[in-house]
Amino acid sequence: MSSRARIYDAVRRIPHGRVSTYGDVAVAAGLPGHARQVGYALAALEPDTDVPWHRVVNAEGRISTRGGDRSVESLQRALLREEGIPFRAERIDLNRYRHR
Repeated sequence: MSSRARIYDAVRRIPHGRVSTYGDVAVAAGLPGHARQVGYALAALEPDTDVPWHRVVNAEGRISTRGGDRSVESLQRALLREEGIPFRAERIDLNRYRHR
């Protein structure tokens, strides 16, 4: 199985209403230390994907912008809020909502 396939499988295992960090996904995919590779894999997804990419945030509990594209950030924030994940000062409480 390719690295991307393992990353996508790991992201699919994040439950509804929970988030993981890029680093958490890398570890779950058997790629410790490759958080950036997770970001590249998620950025390559097609718009109609079944991979819940919006559940992956950075280690601070923040949404990472992709090349300054605020529309993706807004979509991710809206999808997370629909799942009941609140933001406080632009952050998600990882102690409460993090899935490992």
